[in-house]
Amino acid sequence: MANCFEESPLFELLTLEADASVPPPQPPRPTPHYWGHRDRLRKRFLEGGAASLPDYELLELVLFRAIARRDVKPLAKQLLARFGSFGEVMNAPRERLLEVEGVTEAVVTEFRIVQAAALRTAQGEVKKRPILASMSTVLDYLRSAMAFEDREQFRILFLDRRNKLIADEVQSRGTVDHTSVYTREVVKRALELSASAIILAHNHPSGDPTPSRADIDMTREIAEVGQKLGVTVHDHIILGRDGHLSLKSFGAF
Repeated sequence: MANCFEESPLFELLTLEADASVPPPQPPRPTPHYWGHRDRLRKRFLEGGAASLPDYELLELVLFRAIARRDVKPLAKQLLARFGSFGEVMNAPRERLLEVEGVTEAVVTEFRIVQAAALRTAQGEVKKRPILASMSTVLDYLRSAMAFEDREQFRILFLDRRNKLIADEVQSRGTVDHTSVYTREVVKRALELSASAIILAHNHPSGDPTPSRADIDMTREIAEVGQKLGVTVHDHIILGRDGHLSLKSFGAF
């Protein structure tokens, strides 16, 4: 016997409403182009090392740790366009980094960790052997420590009789184009540490390591006073973003 309800207008209306409440099937969403990119990039890094990656991809690897589930390539390229190089991004001031859309405190923290790790590694290499026998290592360390600073910084490496590092100290920080250095304080600190020799270093935030007249006069004065008290000035190195200059080789003292 036929079901009278199924043939009724009410049944047809309810059926239509039920069908209308079911959304039509949607086409599958396209897979984001960056899915799998992180794993592929990490694999390339592990197999070929940092030298196999351009700056923006190395920067992506750092950003991965701070930014989850997002394509960070555009941000990496934006940071490089603004600051210039991987090293300059890692050393850029916090305030300037946070001006870039997409950069958070977590990103800044990751950059500072990378910066500190590079500096600690370079410092460890400097301590292993007599400094004058490994000046290229010293220059790498000083470049990591100072070359990208946005204010002048005056640093002293204190050495023992075998020219091994006793201490590495920043004596003063200044402005974008000046820092105060006092000969008496430099030599006094060397005597306190029983240092036989020192290497002076400071940075030029302008990027140009060419010494000023004041740089030359200050170096000569420290060398003269130090010599009288048994402290030798081996060199004064000026660092810029684009290179360095040795005042000893320059003939300044």
